[in-house]
Amino acid sequence: MNKPIMLAATLAALNAVAAVTTAAHAQNFPTRQIRIIVPLVPGGNLDIVARAVAAQMSEGFSQQVIVENRPGASSLVGTQFVAKAPADGYTLLAIANTFATVPSLMKNPGYDALKDFAGVSLTCLVPQVLVVTRTLPARTVKDLIALGKAQPGQLAYGTSGAGSTGHIAAELLGLQSGIKMLHIPYKGNAAAIVDVIAGNVQLMFDQVSTSKSYVDSGRLRALGVTSLKRSPLFPEVPTIDESGLKGYEEITFNGLIAPAGTPREVLTRLHGEVSRVTRLPELRKRYLERGIELTASATPDEFTAYIKAEFDKKAKLSREAGIRIE
Repeated sequence: MNKPIMLAATLAALNAVAAVTTAAHAQNFPTRQIRIIVPLVPGGNLDIVARAVAAQMSEGFSQQVIVENRPGASSLVGTQFVAKAPADGYTLLAIANTFATVPSLMKNPGYDALKDFAGVSLTCLVPQVLVVTRTLPARTVKDLIALGKAQPGQLAYGTSGAGSTGHIAAELLGLQSGIKMLHIPYKGNAAAIVDVIAGNVQLMFDQVSTSKSYVDSGRLRALGVTSLKRSPLFPEVPTIDESGLKGYEEITFNGLIAPAGTPREVLTRLHGEVSRVTRLPELRKRYLERGIELTASATPDEFTAYIKAEFDKKAKLSREAGIRIE
């Protein structure tokens, strides 16, 4: 046998051994604790859903799945940590919209949303609700748009920071309606809500689950939800789409991703467990009552494609609205 043929045969044998080893690794996965990094402080929807999913995954895998919070710098600290973690399926990142948004708004976020990670699965979808201070003379989205056109730049909206889901939702509203509003960033949604209630800012976009009690008590007024279908928490509140801004949609998603290079078989194992968890009837019911729809992607590849679509959408919005984070 000549040398080229011997070399080809050796490489083929090595590849076969590697494939068998990878398959065996995936079949036995996991053999130790899995970490889900939440790049935000505890208590928000991303953290709460990640903990619920982790608890159920622990039972399914018979291995502990824990949540570790690594907040800081608009989620960059935790995100960059996972990007550099071993691609073995034992360190995952819980993500929301900002994961796909920040790279299009910031010059150097320290990660590439499309190259540094591989999708595992969606975990949930959560609409936002447009709420206004009760003294604002606007009862509908159309009223708000008319007010914004009559007073350009005078309507102020609060957010949890530049590039946040509330910021993007408000900029999308402004872009589609043609109104200009003043952005007031806070260090968190809780502080923004306090100022909307007090009338120091006129409006904000917030998660339906956290705004419900304020709307029910009359401290805030809900004008529209950001999904294409109404929220079960606010069945009487129309969508922004049906309020006149056709096609308007800015829904919050949560999901899990892994470092790029994680074996496909491991991603499939992780996805299968997430899919099982998000179909649990009691768990789904409990979260739907809070306006959170637990759901999984059909495959890891589908979630990767979903992230790319979100990235492209946000990049287009940032260009058209001129949004940047320094």
